[in-house]
Amino acid sequence: MLLQELKNQANQLPLSDRLELMRSIIESIQTTPNPSARSNSIKRMKGLLKNSQPAPTDAEVSTMLEQYRMEKYL
Repeated sequence: MLLQELKNQANQLPLSDRLELMRSIIESIQTTPNPSARSNSIKRMKGLLKNSQPAPTDAEVSTMLEQYRMEKYL
């Protein structure tokens, strides 16, 4: 169905039905996720993770975890 046909059919509906159709369309727009907003959020989060230091090695992570646990439990 073409948009113009849909508009013509909507104009033939009683006012209460047109209002209900409008509510339904608005609901469907509000519940549809916006992919561009999500991708922008992901890009910003990736930017937060960037720094000039290299990632820690497995050995460094193990040492950090051990130190954390010693501080927490001792």
